[in-house]
Amino acid sequence: MIWDVLLLRLPDDAASVQDVPKGYASPPLGRLQDVLAIVRQVLPEADLSDPAWGELVGPTWSLGLNIGWRDPVDSVMLHIRGSGDDVLVPVFRLADALGCRVLDFAEGDLITPRQSSGWHAFQEFRDRVTGPAD
Repeated sequence: MIWDVLLLRLPDDAASVQDVPKGYASPPLGRLQDVLAIVRQVLPEADLSDPAWGELVGPTWSLGLNIGWRDPVDSVMLHIRGSGDDVLVPVFRLADALGCRVLDFAEGDLITPRQSSGWHAFQEFRDRVTGPAD
Protein backbone atom coordinates (compact mmCIF):
# COMPACT_ATOMS: atom_id res chain seq x y z
CA MET A 1 0.00 0.00 0.00
CA ILE A 2 1.10 3.53 -0.75
CA TRP A 3 0.47 6.80 1.08
CA ASP A 4 0.34 9.67 -1.39
CA VAL A 5 1.08 13.29 -0.55
CA LEU A 6 1.23 16.24 -2.91
CA LEU A 7 3.66 19.15 -2.60
CA LEU A 8 2.17 22.34 -4.01
CA ARG A 9 2.03 26.03 -3.34
CA LEU A 10 -1.01 27.19 -1.42
CA PRO A 11 -1.81 30.40 0.44
CA ASP A 12 0.15 30.66 3.70
CA ASP A 13 -3.01 31.38 5.68
CA ALA A 14 -4.80 28.23 4.48
CA ALA A 15 -5.09 25.88 7.45
CA SER A 16 -6.91 23.29 5.34
CA VAL A 17 -7.90 22.75 1.73
CA GLN A 18 -11.30 24.20 2.59
CA ASP A 19 -9.54 27.55 3.21
CA VAL A 20 -8.17 27.69 -0.34
CA PRO A 21 -10.26 30.14 -2.39
CA LYS A 22 -12.38 28.61 -5.15
CA GLY A 23 -10.62 28.96 -8.48
CA TYR A 24 -7.21 29.32 -6.85
CA ALA A 25 -4.42 28.36 -9.25
CA SER A 26 -1.32 27.08 -7.51
CA PRO A 27 1.76 28.93 -8.79
CA PRO A 28 4.38 26.69 -10.39
CA LEU A 29 7.28 25.43 -8.28
CA GLY A 30 9.73 26.51 -10.95
CA ARG A 31 11.46 25.35 -14.08
CA LEU A 32 12.04 21.61 -14.23
CA GLN A 33 15.85 21.96 -14.11
CA ASP A 34 15.58 24.26 -11.05
CA VAL A 35 13.22 21.88 -9.22
CA LEU A 36 15.56 18.95 -9.94
CA ALA A 37 18.50 21.00 -8.65
CA ILE A 38 16.60 21.69 -5.41
CA VAL A 39 15.78 17.99 -5.01
CA ARG A 40 19.44 17.08 -5.55
CA GLN A 41 20.56 19.71 -3.03
CA VAL A 42 18.01 18.87 -0.33
CA LEU A 43 17.93 15.09 -0.85
CA PRO A 44 21.36 14.24 -2.27
CA GLU A 45 20.82 10.54 -1.59
CA ALA A 46 17.78 10.46 -3.91
CA ASP A 47 18.17 8.46 -7.11
CA LEU A 48 17.21 10.78 -9.97
CA SER A 49 18.56 8.59 -12.77
CA ASP A 50 15.01 8.96 -14.14
CA PRO A 51 14.40 12.64 -13.37
CA ALA A 52 10.64 12.33 -13.88
CA TRP A 53 10.41 9.60 -11.25
CA GLY A 54 13.01 9.73 -8.48
CA GLU A 55 13.37 7.45 -5.51
CA LEU A 56 14.68 7.82 -2.00
CA VAL A 57 15.12 4.77 0.22
CA GLY A 58 15.29 4.87 4.00
CA PRO A 59 15.81 2.13 6.57
CA THR A 60 12.12 1.09 6.69
CA TRP A 61 10.52 3.04 3.85
CA SER A 62 10.80 4.16 0.25
CA LEU A 63 9.70 7.45 -1.22
CA GLY A 64 8.82 7.81 -4.89
CA LEU A 65 9.21 11.34 -6.26
CA ASN A 66 6.83 11.86 -9.16
CA ILE A 67 8.19 15.08 -10.64
CA GLY A 68 7.16 14.51 -14.25
CA TRP A 69 8.45 16.21 -17.39
CA ARG A 70 6.16 19.26 -17.39
CA ASP A 71 8.05 22.53 -17.48
CA PRO A 72 7.41 24.48 -15.37
CA VAL A 73 6.69 22.00 -12.58
CA ASP A 74 3.30 22.57 -10.96
CA SER A 75 3.60 20.10 -8.08
CA VAL A 76 5.45 17.01 -6.89
CA MET A 77 3.59 13.85 -5.88
CA LEU A 78 5.27 11.68 -3.26
CA HIS A 79 4.41 7.97 -3.01
CA ILE A 80 5.44 6.55 0.36
CA ARG A 81 5.75 2.86 1.25
CA GLY A 82 6.83 1.30 4.51
CA SER A 83 6.76 2.62 8.04
CA GLY A 84 8.50 4.94 10.45
CA ASP A 85 8.12 8.61 11.21
CA ASP A 86 11.61 9.36 9.88
CA VAL A 87 10.16 9.35 6.34
CA LEU A 88 8.46 12.64 7.21
CA VAL A 89 11.85 14.39 7.54
CA PRO A 90 12.65 14.35 3.79
CA VAL A 91 9.00 15.08 2.95
CA PHE A 92 8.99 18.32 4.93
CA ARG A 93 12.59 19.19 4.05
CA LEU A 94 11.69 19.07 0.36
CA ALA A 95 8.39 20.90 0.88
CA ASP A 96 10.21 23.67 2.73
CA ALA A 97 12.91 24.00 0.06
CA LEU A 98 10.27 24.22 -2.67
CA GLY A 99 8.08 26.64 -0.71
CA CYS A 100 5.24 24.11 -0.66
CA ARG A 101 2.51 22.82 1.58
CA VAL A 102 1.92 19.08 2.00
CA LEU A 103 -1.50 17.68 1.09
CA ASP A 104 -2.36 14.20 2.39
CA PHE A 105 -4.38 12.60 -0.41
CA ALA A 106 -5.81 9.87 1.85
CA GLU A 107 -7.34 12.33 4.32
CA GLY A 108 -7.60 15.38 2.07
CA ASP A 109 -5.89 17.50 4.72
CA LEU A 110 -2.85 19.71 4.82
CA ILE A 111 -0.24 18.26 7.15
CA THR A 112 2.66 19.82 9.01
CA PRO A 113 5.65 18.40 10.87
CA ARG A 114 3.61 18.78 14.07
CA GLN A 115 0.35 17.46 12.61
CA SER A 116 0.91 14.42 10.45
CA SER A 117 -1.83 12.17 11.78
CA GLY A 118 -2.64 11.04 8.24
CA TRP A 119 0.64 9.12 8.09
CA HIS A 120 -0.14 7.39 11.36
CA ALA A 121 -3.71 6.63 10.26
CA PHE A 122 -2.40 5.21 6.99
CA GLN A 123 0.06 2.92 8.80
CA GLU A 124 -2.66 1.70 11.19
CA PHE A 125 -5.04 1.02 8.30
CA ARG A 126 -2.33 -0.73 6.28
CA ASP A 127 -1.39 -2.92 9.26
CA ARG A 128 -5.03 -3.94 9.76
CA VAL A 129 -5.45 -4.80 6.08
CA THR A 130 -2.11 -6.34 5.14
CA GLY A 131 -0.17 -6.80 8.36
CA PRO A 132 2.78 -4.69 9.55
CA ALA A 133 5.25 -3.45 6.94
CA ASP A 134 8.54 -5.30 6.68
